[in-house]
Amino acid sequence: MPNDPASSDEALGMGRPIDRRDFLNGIAVAAGAAGGGFLGGTSAWAGATPWPQDRPDYDPPTLTGLRGSHAGSFEAAHRLRDGDFWAGREAPQDTGEAYDLIVVGAGISGLSAAHFYRQAMPNARILILDNHDDFGGHAKRNEFHLGGKLHLLNGGTLMIDSPRPYSAVAGGLLQALGIDPVALSAACDRNQLYPSLGLQHAVFFDKETFGADRLVAGAPAPYYGQGGSWRAFLAKTPLSPAVRADIERIEIGKVDYMPGLTSEVKKDRLSRMSYRDYLLKVAKVDPAVAAFYQTHTQGEWGVGIDAVSALDCWGFAMPGFAGLELEAGPAPRMSYTPAGYVQGGSYTFHFPDGNATIARLLVRELVPGAVPGHDCRDVVTAKVDYGRLDRPEGPVRIRLSSICVRARNLGDPASPRGVQVAYARGEGVFMVTAKACVLASWNMMIPYLCPEMPPAQKAALHKVVKTPLVYTSVALRDWTAFHKLGVSSVSAPGGYHTSFRLNWPVDIGDHAAERSPDRPILVHMTRTPCHPGLSEEEQNRAGRAELLTTPFETFEREIRDQLGRTLAGGGFDPARDITAITVNRWPHGYAPEWNALWQPVLPLEQQPNVIGRARFGHIAIANSDAGAAAYTDCAIDQAHRAVGELLAL
Repeated sequence: MPNDPASSDEALGMGRPIDRRDFLNGIAVAAGAAGGGFLGGTSAWAGATPWPQDRPDYDPPTLTGLRGSHAGSFEAAHRLRDGDFWAGREAPQDTGEAYDLIVVGAGISGLSAAHFYRQAMPNARILILDNHDDFGGHAKRNEFHLGGKLHLLNGGTLMIDSPRPYSAVAGGLLQALGIDPVALSAACDRNQLYPSLGLQHAVFFDKETFGADRLVAGAPAPYYGQGGSWRAFLAKTPLSPAVRADIERIEIGKVDYMPGLTSEVKKDRLSRMSYRDYLLKVAKVDPAVAAFYQTHTQGEWGVGIDAVSALDCWGFAMPGFAGLELEAGPAPRMSYTPAGYVQGGSYTFHFPDGNATIARLLVRELVPGAVPGHDCRDVVTAKVDYGRLDRPEGPVRIRLSSICVRARNLGDPASPRGVQVAYARGEGVFMVTAKACVLASWNMMIPYLCPEMPPAQKAALHKVVKTPLVYTSVALRDWTAFHKLGVSSVSAPGGYHTSFRLNWPVDIGDHAAERSPDRPILVHMTRTPCHPGLSEEEQNRAGRAELLTTPFETFEREIRDQLGRTLAGGGFDPARDITAITVNRWPHGYAPEWNALWQPVLPLEQQPNVIGRARFGHIAIANSDAGAAAYTDCAIDQAHRAVGELLAL
């Protein structure tokens, strides 16, 4: 949403004090490491200056500003990609450390790999390296202390859900961690809190896209899951009568736009056209209708309706297909209805910080004493002792802010005698060895870490282009504006962030959802940097470049402007009411899934993710990329597969 020329930075509150601890702590950490004062984990070199993660006040979930892929987490990797990382460098410093297993990546897949390896080899020594300043990978925790109360939001993956039932392996891991999603959902989910206060979903029509700024609450079923009449809702919008009529026809009409064709033929045609083309060329709606629906697919797939097949959108219960009378069956990606997943989908539940709690439970198991407590309820409010993560006496060690720059088999990959891993930390490069290695990092970096890999495998790994996205957490001094306007969540088809909502209400352990509108709360905002008109992969590449070059100041200005304009009717003042902002920037976000519009149907053994994940000597690959699905169960299953490959050697 472009800035309103009438809105000055002063009116938006750009000059107001705001919690930006990342500018102090994050840059200080990088500067300290770059200065050469830090030599490595306290375990490796007696008398070395402690790394930040070993300091008593180290608490990355509380940092604000630009998070996600934060400064210091990717620069060495980019230099490796560009071919100049090793130029002029001395050989890596040998730490003398030797392990049974080295895991590169402390996300859900990497932590799960360590768990499965320890299950099979209880006495194994494991080192986990991660490029970020916190563990969890995309399972990022945002923690705020507002008005004397702990507030949590997900900065990355949110749900324990999948279009498929969890496998025995993935479900078994949740059970081993004490997570019963069905019981937790029944006991902890407070989804009726906002409806009980009369709050509804709303759509914000911005003047740049729709001709006027207008917030309209109460969008009806089926897509928004609320009662009411589409005609009454649309009458409040700034849309023309012709556009309103077309939207009503798409939403509640039962027109067969492909008469005389069988369901099978219709599905085939829908799989080869975008939902945008279906609306414009088949249903023949006004072009302004496409603008209304353009961002409906971004939350699930990271791109707009121009890059998602119409068949996928039918499977996701989007409107306009009722008259086609298509036979039941899965869409290419998934099948979903407002009542839940069909075709055997999984249970759903999320902790207040999303899947960060799963990561915390795994760390509690792997590094005893690092995360106090005993179950999945008390872990939510537990304070992590980061100083315990990388102790010399620990059988499992987690070393943060350590970017892997090389992983190679010692000897012939066909019969190696172990692996050697080099990582960058600050300005230093260090080397460790192990019997085996799991690369639980992003696929596109693996060819640079393992240049000796077969060309076909490297080419397959390079084909993975992850979906960029932004999850923003905004702290407000209160939510009276939402209450006055009668809204709890907002879709913004033309907005910089295409949706935002009041924090999901979840009561668990000592964490209680906020119930009073005059108290502080967090707002979750979502942005996917799309470039309509390009293929999905090209949009992802362009969006990734955009995120890496967008400063925090731009995000802050857009956030203040968007919330100010949307909630103006409720008395919201961005300069007064916004107290902190965390922007979780993920240039490499969702694992990509097959897209019928742009990719051919291939046998399993020819699919890039399958070719790319092949074991290479004593190096195995585990991540959601390897499973071509952006779900937690996929990350866990791929970890189990990779560990199994190594244990079979």
